[in-house]
Amino acid sequence: MQTIGNIINFLETVAPLHLQEGYDNAGLVCGDRHTTCTGVLAALDLTDAVMDEAIQHQYNLIVIHHPPIFKALKSLVPGDMVTDMLLKAIRHDIAVYAIHTNLDNVLHGVNGEMAKRLKLGSLRVLQPLSYTHRKLVTYVPTAHAEQLKAALFEAGAGSIGQYSECSFSTRGEGSFRPLEGSRPFVGTPGLRHHEEEEKIEMIFPVHLQEILLSVLKIHHPYETVAFDILQLENGFDQLGAGALGKLPEPVEALAFMQQLKLAFGTGVIRHTPIPNKKIEWVALCGGSGKSLINIALRHNADAYITADLGYHDFFIPHDRMLLADIGHFESEQYTPDLLVELIKEKFPTFAVLKSGTRTSPVNYFL
Repeated sequence: MQTIGNIINFLETVAPLHLQEGYDNAGLVCGDRHTTCTGVLAALDLTDAVMDEAIQHQYNLIVIHHPPIFKALKSLVPGDMVTDMLLKAIRHDIAVYAIHTNLDNVLHGVNGEMAKRLKLGSLRVLQPLSYTHRKLVTYVPTAHAEQLKAALFEAGAGSIGQYSECSFSTRGEGSFRPLEGSRPFVGTPGLRHHEEEEKIEMIFPVHLQEILLSVLKIHHPYETVAFDILQLENGFDQLGAGALGKLPEPVEALAFMQQLKLAFGTGVIRHTPIPNKKIEWVALCGGSGKSLINIALRHNADAYITADLGYHDFFIPHDRMLLADIGHFESEQYTPDLLVELIKEKFPTFAVLKSGTRTSPVNYFL
C-alpha cells in the first residue's frame, strides 16, 4: 500500500523540484501527502474531463505536467476555472501534483520522449544547467574509507553522466586534540593525536545534500565529522533545457517534415523554408522553446523543433537551420506516457492510468 507522498517522493527523484525554473510552480498543488493512494491518473493538463476520469476510477492522485496555479490566489470563489477545479479536487479528496519544468530539465524527461519519437541517438542537453551539483570533501581514517565511500555511493553521490561511484582520494596525516568531555574514536582527551586519514572527494546533486550529510555522520567513525561542501558551476549534459540528437541516417528535409508530422500527429506545422539539404542533427524543446533558437544554431543543428513561436522568431535562422513549430500540446503530448511508464516501473502492482482526455485547447480548421 502506497501513500500519495510515496509516489511524489519517487517522482522527485526523477525530476527534483530544484530543477524547475524560477517562474514555475511545480509540486503538490493540493492534497495530503499522508493519504493512502488509491490510484494515479496522468495527464498533460488539469481539466474538468480529467477530474471526472479520476472520480470515475476512484483515483485520488492526478499527476499533470502543467501546474494549474501560476500566480497567487487571493480567494477560492466559484466561477473561475482554476478555482472550480481545485474546489472539485478538494471535495473529492483528490490530490493534484504538477511536474513541469523540472521534468523539462532532465534529459530523459519531456525532450527525451520527443527524441524517442524521432529515433534520435547520441542525445544530450542543448543548454546545460549550472549549479545543479556540489562537491563533498571529507576526511576519514584510512581503514574506514572504503566503507564510508560505499555508503555515500549507495545514497546517490559520485555519479557523473554514464558513470557511477566516482570519487578521488588523497592520503595524508590528520591531527586533532580531543577536549574534556569528548568521546574520541581514537586518541586521548587533552593530547594531540595524529591519524593516517584519507581525504575523499565526490560530487552529488544538490537535492541529496541533507541525505548525504546524514549518511556521512552515521557511517563516519569520528564523533565530530569534518567536511566541506563546495558549490560547482559545472554543467552536466543530463540536466538542462532542450535536447540535441542525431537521426539514424540523414534524410531530405521534406521527408523529415513528413516524418515529423506523422510522429506528432499535428494538424499543421509552421516552419521556415524547406532547405535544400539533408537533416541529420536535430535540436528540440517541448513547449515554448524560442529562447533556445540561437543555442541550436550554435550547436550547428540542421533542424530545431519546438512550439509557441512568434512571427519574428522565424527570421532568426536566416536559412542556416530548419525551424519548425509543431504546437505546444503536440510537443508535450507523450509526457503522460512517460509518467505512467515511470510509476509502473517503480510500483509494478499499483494502479496508474494515462488520461484518455485530449486536453489541448487548440483546434485546427482544415
